[in-house]
Amino acid sequence: MRKRFQITEYCQNFMKDYIGEGDLCIDATAGNGGDTEFLCRMVGESGRVCAFDIQDAALEYTKERLEKSGLAERAVLIRDGHERMGYYVKEEVAAIMFNFGYLPGADHAVATKAETSLAAIRCGMELLKVGGVMSLCIYSGGDTGYEERTVLLGFLKTLDPKRWLVLVHEFYNRKNDPPLPVFLVKLS
Repeated sequence: MRKRFQITEYCQNFMKDYIGEGDLCIDATAGNGGDTEFLCRMVGESGRVCAFDIQDAALEYTKERLEKSGLAERAVLIRDGHERMGYYVKEEVAAIMFNFGYLPGADHAVATKAETSLAAIRCGMELLKVGGVMSLCIYSGGDTGYEERTVLLGFLKTLDPKRWLVLVHEFYNRKNDPPLPVFLVKLS
């Protein structure tokens, strides 16, 4: 099978080694449901996924996608900002996935913002178990926010290397502000 190198598939491929049957995972930005479906498949019948989004349309897309794939019972869909995930999740999680920016095909005025995205990452870091991983798909071109990318990368650079492994990948030969796949692994 020929691999496609879209950022979402790239991040999912990286995450596979960190997620197992029975795990609890978070899709911090449900969007069209692609990462939620991926996480539901990875956690198996005994696992659970909490998916967050502030847009009703995103949660509806995600719900429909999960119902079509027979995975709806593995997920809890929550209409709230990702920065509030700690109000809903009290247990350690194996993996958290973010796709910053806006819902594909929707109003670009409704997009993630540096302040709430940074708060969500910090909250997620508290929830992540040792050995767990967080993926950040950072879209920064055009109307979606160079500020958000600058703030997030600046914060990640300050993390204690004894506690966190931070990997910033890039699509080096792509033009027009390609997205950045970033991974955080909790070491201790």
